[in-house]
Amino acid sequence: MSMVRGKTAIVGIGYSEITRRSQKPLGLLAVDACRAALEDSGVEAGQINGLTTYPESPFAGAGNRDGIDVVTVMYVVNHLPLAPDIRWYAQIETGMIASPIIEAANALIAGACEYVLIWRAMHRPEARPAGSGTASAPRASGDAQFMAPWGCTSIVQWHALAWQRYMQRYGATREALAALAVNSRRNANLNPRAFFYSQPLSRDDYFSSRWIAEPLCLYDCDVPIDGCVALVMTTAERARDLKNPPAYVAGWGQNTASRRTLLHYALDDYMECGGSLARKLWASAGLGPRDMDAAELYDGFNPSTLYWLEAAGFCPQGEGGSFVQGGRIALEGELPVNTFGGSLSEGRMHGMGHIAEAVRQVTGRAEQRQLKDAEAVCAIDGSPMLRGSGIVVTRSP
Repeated sequence: MSMVRGKTAIVGIGYSEITRRSQKPLGLLAVDACRAALEDSGVEAGQINGLTTYPESPFAGAGNRDGIDVVTVMYVVNHLPLAPDIRWYAQIETGMIASPIIEAANALIAGACEYVLIWRAMHRPEARPAGSGTASAPRASGDAQFMAPWGCTSIVQWHALAWQRYMQRYGATREALAALAVNSRRNANLNPRAFFYSQPLSRDDYFSSRWIAEPLCLYDCDVPIDGCVALVMTTAERARDLKNPPAYVAGWGQNTASRRTLLHYALDDYMECGGSLARKLWASAGLGPRDMDAAELYDGFNPSTLYWLEAAGFCPQGEGGSFVQGGRIALEGELPVNTFGGSLSEGRMHGMGHIAEAVRQVTGRAEQRQLKDAEAVCAIDGSPMLRGSGIVVTRSP
């Protein structure tokens, strides 16, 4: 992996609007984000000859219409004046959003393309009418037959089961999740792109919110949005002549640990599965958790951030609940976490916002959230109880 360290760089970031219900179809939001990333990078659309995305729908059954529910490579090819002959593209189906960046880095190093446009577009589908969907079916098939009769039909319930077990095993309390949620909102209040930019959140607000799946409340869940984030990548050599300071891709990792078949998330192997990713991440970057100036850690559901702190080696197993309290994860703390607001407060981008913020921090472009002398930042997406991917970006190659 050391042969590829620092050979590629992220050179542009673009956001569409982030809203709960856009007046634009998802495809046009993606075009907006891609154009913004190109303008930010100084790369012309006609120079882009590589494309990659993670086009999965936000949840099973959400729809798969191109430009409405998802945005594929061909949609972008048909709606942007890119290079006449796209030399390389990839649509990634596993590993979550860092995986397209990993593939882009490999393609650039191999000379398959010169400039790559990467995007993740997220749609907030219309709420399902009461009584619709599989939960109301008279018979449950497959794995659902073992869960649906007891009302366990959603992913938030699976996370709630794991978090309940964590609390019982390690003595953690909801104070830990409150600390994470309030910290993320405080950072989002400094991020003009965040959905909750103008809405503060107090500890009292957190504890007075309604349950979604006890012991997880409203503010333990990411905020579904319509929006898109796009990035431009190129080789380190080309990056030096562009508009903005480059964020060098120092290393990456993916979760490839084998695991037994489970009906829903369990807490049994989060250290093993998350550690599988983290070991590759630190080895490829030649850096470790103590070298990180900030950690942008996946928070589709709040407890995942705690699990990553432990699995990635930022604190010992079982100590995540105490680690996040007392200001340690604040912007001025020992390890700033989710400095942009995370999925909890910026909006649900499946980790793309985490990567964009890591780039901003190491290039000195994080506005009021900017950390002093940020040299290395990691961004990890996915839950350590499932599959994920992560990258480290650095200020110097």
